[in-house]
Amino acid sequence: MKPQMDATHDDLREWDRTHLWHAFTQMAEYEPFIIDRAHGCTIVDIDGREYLDGVSSLWCNVHGHAHPRIDEAVREQLSRVAHTTLLGASNATTVRLCRRLVEVSPPGLNHVFLSDDGSSAIEVALKMAFQYWQQRADPRPRKHWYVAFGDAYHGDTLGSVSVGGVARFHQMFEPLLFHVARAPLPDTYRLPEGVPADETTSWYLGRLEEILARDHERIAALILEPLVQCAAGIRTHPPGFLRGVRELTRKYDVLFIADEVAVGFGRTGKLFACEQEGVSPDFLCLAKGITGGYLPMSATLTTTEVWNAFLGSYAESKTFFHGHTYGGNPLAAAAALANLDLFEEEETLAKLPEKVDRMRSHLARIAEHPHVGDVRQCGMIGGIELVQDRSTKTPYDMAEQRGMRACVEARRHGVFLRPLGNVIVFMPPLAISLEEIDRLAHTAEQGIAVATA
Repeated sequence: MKPQMDATHDDLREWDRTHLWHAFTQMAEYEPFIIDRAHGCTIVDIDGREYLDGVSSLWCNVHGHAHPRIDEAVREQLSRVAHTTLLGASNATTVRLCRRLVEVSPPGLNHVFLSDDGSSAIEVALKMAFQYWQQRADPRPRKHWYVAFGDAYHGDTLGSVSVGGVARFHQMFEPLLFHVARAPLPDTYRLPEGVPADETTSWYLGRLEEILARDHERIAALILEPLVQCAAGIRTHPPGFLRGVRELTRKYDVLFIADEVAVGFGRTGKLFACEQEGVSPDFLCLAKGITGGYLPMSATLTTTEVWNAFLGSYAESKTFFHGHTYGGNPLAAAAALANLDLFEEEETLAKLPEKVDRMRSHLARIAEHPHVGDVRQCGMIGGIELVQDRSTKTPYDMAEQRGMRACVEARRHGVFLRPLGNVIVFMPPLAISLEEIDRLAHTAEQGIAVATA
C-alpha cells in the first residue's frame, strides 16, 4: 500500500472520489476539487491554482484565511492544553469566551451552552425549550409543539430537521420527525396573491398570529432565522417582520429561538442580526463564524428565566442531560476569542457599509440580465435567482442545474461559488476588499451568461 504522504495528485483525486463521502453532494457526479492551502480571501488547490473564496468556506470564514492573530491564539492555547471536558469541569479560555459572548449578545442572554456545530446549537435550544415548560415553577406540560417557517433550514439532526422545511432535504425522514406548525415563509419576491408589497409584513404576521392564537397553549417555541432564510435561497424578510414575530411570541407566551448560525457575526452589518430590529430572543443559536471559520464550535445562549428552571438538587433530575465530548473545546474557544478581538481591532463592522454598497451596486447591474428574476441582499449576504422567464417568474427546472453551471464557469475563472438550486450566493469573508468584490461580481456575471445562454 502506498504511504499516504507519498500520494500523487491523481491518488488524492481517486481517494476523494471513492473514500470521502461529501455532504450534500451526489457522489456519482462528483468531480474532485481539493484545497491545499489558503491566505486572506483566497483558497489554493493542490495544483497551485488560486480562487477567490466567494462563500467563506460555507459561510463561516470572517477575517480571512490564515489570519496571524487567530493562528497565534490557537498556537498559544495548544501550548497549554488542547482539550478538556465540560462535564463537571472547565477551562479558563472557554470560561472567558462565555463571558465575552454574554457581553456582546443582545440583552438578557446570560447563560451559554457550547456544542460543536449549528445543528447541535439548534437541537440544544429545542430540547431546553421543551424541558423548561416541563419543570419550571408552574409547569405547562402541554406545551411541546413548535412553530417554524416554510422552506426553513435549521440543520440535519432529527430535531433540527423536524423544524426544517426544505422538502428535498427532509422529506425522506418524515416518519421520524415531531410535530411542527408551519407558518408561510416571508418572501419579498414571490408575493402572496393580492397582497401589495407594502402590506407583506402585516400579512405574514397575520398568518403567524392565526397559528399562535389557535395553538399557543400547545406551543413551546418558535424558531426563525432573523432577516434572511439563507438555505431557502437567500430569501429576505420584509422590514419589521422580525420585531413583529418577537412581539407575537411575547403576547402568546411562546419562547423565541433565533437561529443566527448563518447570519451572526457581522453578516448582516451588525454583530448579530437581531440587533437590526432591536430584538432579544429567548435563545440565540450561534456557530459558523463564531471561531472566524477556524474550528468547530457552536453556542446556545439563553435567559436567566430558562436557566433557573434547570436548577435543583441532583435527586430532582432537573439537569440538562445533553452534551458532546468536544463541546467547548479550548482550541476553538481561543480562536473564538481572537475572532471577537479582531472585530474591535480591525473595526470590521465599521468598514462594512462601503463593502455593502459596492455589492449592492453590482447586484443592481446583474439584476438587469434577462434571466435574473431577482437579486436579494442583506448586508454582506447576496443572492441572485436565475429564472426561465422574468415576466412570469417561472423558475428553471432544477434538473438543469443552471445555478451550478454558473458556479462551475466562475470557478474556471478563479472564483469559488456554490449555488442554492438556481440561486447564486454571495457570502464572502467580511475581510474581502472592494477590488475583490468587483472581481467576485464580474466573474459571477460571466458564469450567469454562460449558464443561461
